[in-house]
Amino acid sequence: MDILKKVENFREEEERLKWEGTFADYLEMLKEKPWVAQTAHSRVYHMIHEAGVEEMNGKKSYRFFNDQIFGLEDSIEKLVEEYFHSAAKRLDVRKRILLLMGPVSGGKSTLVTMLKRGLEKYSRTDRGAVFAIKGCPMHEDPLHLIPHHLREEFLEEYGIKIEGNLSPLNMMRLEKDYGGRIEDVLIERIFFSEDKRTGIGTFSPSDPKSQDIADLTGSIDFSTIAEYGSESDPRAYRFDGELNKANRGIMEFQEMLKCDEKFLWHLLSLTQEGNFKAGRFALISADELIVAHTNESEYRSFISNKKNEALHSRIIVMKIPYNLRVSEEERIYQKMIKESDLSNVHIAPHALKIAAIFTILTRLKEPKKQGIDLVKKMRLYDGEAVEGFNTQDVDELKKEYSEEGMDGIDPRYVINRISSAIIRKQLTSINALDVLRSIKEGLDQHASISKEDKERYMDFISVARKEYDDIAKKEVQKAFVYSYDESAKTLMDNYLDNVEAYCNKNKLRDPLTGEEMTPDEKLMRSIEEQIGISENAKKAFREEILIRISAYARKGKKFDYNSHERLREAIQKKLFADLKDIVKITTSTKTPDESQLKKVNEVIARLIDEHGYNSVSANELLRYVGSLLNR
Repeated sequence: MDILKKVENFREEEERLKWEGTFADYLEMLKEKPWVAQTAHSRVYHMIHEAGVEEMNGKKSYRFFNDQIFGLEDSIEKLVEEYFHSAAKRLDVRKRILLLMGPVSGGKSTLVTMLKRGLEKYSRTDRGAVFAIKGCPMHEDPLHLIPHHLREEFLEEYGIKIEGNLSPLNMMRLEKDYGGRIEDVLIERIFFSEDKRTGIGTFSPSDPKSQDIADLTGSIDFSTIAEYGSESDPRAYRFDGELNKANRGIMEFQEMLKCDEKFLWHLLSLTQEGNFKAGRFALISADELIVAHTNESEYRSFISNKKNEALHSRIIVMKIPYNLRVSEEERIYQKMIKESDLSNVHIAPHALKIAAIFTILTRLKEPKKQGIDLVKKMRLYDGEAVEGFNTQDVDELKKEYSEEGMDGIDPRYVINRISSAIIRKQLTSINALDVLRSIKEGLDQHASISKEDKERYMDFISVARKEYDDIAKKEVQKAFVYSYDESAKTLMDNYLDNVEAYCNKNKLRDPLTGEEMTPDEKLMRSIEEQIGISENAKKAFREEILIRISAYARKGKKFDYNSHERLREAIQKKLFADLKDIVKITTSTKTPDESQLKKVNEVIARLIDEHGYNSVSANELLRYVGSLLNR
């Protein structure tokens, strides 16, 4: 009943939002709400901006695209600010077709769908309200009723610029139904809806031999010719093409470059002049955002054809590459799984991350900068700290290849391989090794991947496997240390006491006997060696730690276990090194004694309760780490 109540509430809300009045009433409304007369491009821009914009490190993030588009912040910012913002200001870019170009499964269709669904919702808000001449199949802008010779005066009085001519149908209706009195013409509020073909249109190319241009521009209704006496009577024409129905909103041109030329030429005058030709009428005005999408190879083929130069000059190309950040790729997989029937399958922690590492590596170009490899580049792109590099280095890396992210493995391939592993093996739980194994098997069956790429991808699977080995060992390390945080804090406090005494050339006092002691060099080195601090570098590292402690103290902040990433890593590795023998024995013994069994059960419980595993994946993780430690 809850869902039926919501449907009823929706109907009631739609009734409440409806508005109808004369053109004179509409003009009165414009004095209070001038934004209702905005253009299609302006409406899209304000829809995105009003959803919220966050700025971080000089980059803009648009909430409108949150939870659907991941890792494409740079492309989205360019799209919104360079295209939509400029078009909203009536600059020349609004007279261009927006062409999204990128690899398969890169987010182009999702982006367009979000704009269409967004406009449907936005047209139901006060700021996004749209009004049209009542009964017009093209939902025509009421301001087209203002005669051309009065438009300058209208601009001075209302501050609104009018573009476009009254359509042939409404010109006839104005004379026949209203006696030329524009003030009496009925105006109504409309709500964008793709299903009802109001303000949103979609055109898909089919067989060029059978597809009719009427799909775009409408057609003659032959059943009415006897009634109206002529094919050129506007009442004898069905204004039901996609360009007609998308007026005031958005028109999606799917696979535009696959269309027959006769369909594309209609876009020339529509983009540049804001009108198109239909039937035996004068040019028909239309205000709509035309967005198309294609892949790179089709686009290259299109621009190489000299016959397409006129249309090419009316296209603005926005690259939509693959995401290049591991954490965002993982979110893409989570979203795809949530939308599928796989959501009831347990996917062990880090399984999707390891798949994402492999996928991102296939999309990255080999860095030209010295001292950096693909794995470091991958980490930097994902916002991780890499010793010796900073954000400026990341910016330089991004500038090395303009085409980076335009090829590689797509997200659908990974999800397909996960699905294959689950269905083929009847699994209810899947881990990182299952995913990598399935990806590898898929590469062997993938006919479109070249031999060279396949060899590279196999190497990336090995790299991803090594990354998983490190993660798995750390995961078990944390679970094996009882009261892990307390143990880590105790070890760190001990280390810091010794470092402070060492740097200040002081002695330590034994808490039990009270006697003075020299700093414990053996303890400090056992921790520092875990992260490769050499004998020559130990003094500089310890002084850096002390400086960091002082900086925290000056700001009134407490230096804790998470305040220094490399020190935290060293503490973790030291704790695990001390426990390694216990882990090896406990995980590899086929017939563990009572104490060993108790320890295993404690670890499994901790992996389940604190780390997101189930009993199957926790046991698999323990066995795998045990095998790693016994090699």
